[in-house]
Amino acid sequence: MLQESDDPLDPPEPPEPPGSETDQEHLRLLNAQTNLILSSTKKYKCHSCEAPDCTTTAPCTSALECWKSRVRDSNGVERLSRGCITNAEQIPLYCSVQSYSSRSGHTKRHADGQYAIDCCTGDFCNNGSFPDLPPIVYKGQVPPYLDSTSYIMKLTLAILGPVLALGLLGALVLLLMRHTHRKRLMSARNMADPETYYASDDLLRVTAAGDSTLREYLEHSLTSGSGSGLPLLIQRTLAKQISLSECIGKGRYGEVWRGVWHGENVAVKIFFSRDEASWSRETEIYSTVLLRHENILGYIGSDMTSRNSCTQLWLITHHHPLGSLYDHLNRTTLTHHQFMKICLSAANGLVHLHTEIFGTQGKPAIAHRDIKSKNILMKLNGSCVIADFGLAVTHVQATGEMDVGANPRVGTKRYMSPEVLDETINTECFESYRRTDIYSFGLVLWEVCRRTLSNGIAEDYKPPFYDLVPNDPSFEDMKKVVCIDQQRPSLPNRWASNATLSGMAKLMKECWHHNPNVRLPALRIKKTLVKLASSDIHVHLDLDI
Repeated sequence: MLQESDDPLDPPEPPEPPGSETDQEHLRLLNAQTNLILSSTKKYKCHSCEAPDCTTTAPCTSALECWKSRVRDSNGVERLSRGCITNAEQIPLYCSVQSYSSRSGHTKRHADGQYAIDCCTGDFCNNGSFPDLPPIVYKGQVPPYLDSTSYIMKLTLAILGPVLALGLLGALVLLLMRHTHRKRLMSARNMADPETYYASDDLLRVTAAGDSTLREYLEHSLTSGSGSGLPLLIQRTLAKQISLSECIGKGRYGEVWRGVWHGENVAVKIFFSRDEASWSRETEIYSTVLLRHENILGYIGSDMTSRNSCTQLWLITHHHPLGSLYDHLNRTTLTHHQFMKICLSAANGLVHLHTEIFGTQGKPAIAHRDIKSKNILMKLNGSCVIADFGLAVTHVQATGEMDVGANPRVGTKRYMSPEVLDETINTECFESYRRTDIYSFGLVLWEVCRRTLSNGIAEDYKPPFYDLVPNDPSFEDMKKVVCIDQQRPSLPNRWASNATLSGMAKLMKECWHHNPNVRLPALRIKKTLVKLASSDIHVHLDLDI
């Protein structure tokens, strides 16, 4: 085995790159000398095979040196080999570095390879045991799935951490800005209008006194004394205190929105500026002394505000999520008990409107002039309230004063009485207006009865005169049907076999009689309904009427 640097088998040092003809000649002489030495070197026989069995492979002859090696690949698999070197130039490549390891130990299974090689001289000297490699060492080995989980957790924290921190910071900034804005707004209001401060302070003081509800606002110390809404001073600030949530209705007058005021739902009727007369009239009627009643829509207040450079006229009332009687009848059929509760409560409200209450804190008689199912709202307990007083007329018997108002609007054509359609109504007599309400109320009773079940049967909802006039009838259409032809809504045959519905049919006919003087007064209608309800075995009255 060649170990010394001056051994004749060691290859000479590589010559410097030839720079002249003398250098090239020197290189040729050196190569010739090396070949001469190698040609005279002794040759050996060596095993040349892949272990463990080398008996089936022919040995290598004319070898300058023999070698045996152990190689471990990156997967930890070891391979044993024997062989020979027949070219002197390969000796430094095989034997100068007898072992190699990329690192002292593997931190992972898939690491770089290792090898060890022994060179020797002599026939079959590469027989025997193979060189050893250092053992595989796994430093701090962690199962792959734990590495993956840890990496994912770290990555998630690295992403979400800053996002959450920025979100919290943004929320704090927004809350601070909102608080500052409110303080500035309240300060500006107080400086601009001392009365506004007084009204807001009054509301806050009542709120702080306990868990005040909307009913407490309207029925106790904050009422104007009439039981008809908040004091005018507080009404001036309502629009600023209410946030509109959703539009729940539209009409020719404007829109109705659900709003939130001091945590309570309210209905906000927003009039177009062109319909200011209706807004003024409703506000005036709702402000009437002693108007408040369980079957009259609860009034909170009115306000005038500006939104998007447009003047808006607001009328704020109680909110009834079931909507109008018209909506309710389109949605569902009625039991006898339900239909009687609707009719009785609506009649109860009409009686309160039509009746004058005498005294220093009395109430004038009021005629609605636009009674229809869309102007009657459903309460959650199944009773009704009358709404929309834009066309109302008031009358005080003691003075004979009748206030018709300056509203150019007319009623709904489909519900107009014959004397209104043929223009024979005595506009100087208040009783004439009350009798038009009775006619319209008879049509509402017809709508309700059609949707009432008897023997499991009920008709689909239809408006009055649905089979005689178009969807949006003209004045002339209604005049021909009601006045000239003197037709009325048809009564289903099934009503004849039901005592209650048969009695209701008779009541309707007396309400919509062509002659106004024959029509029943509201109080008589109420008494007749109570009598029908008490005789109906399906109805158990729970109204204090």
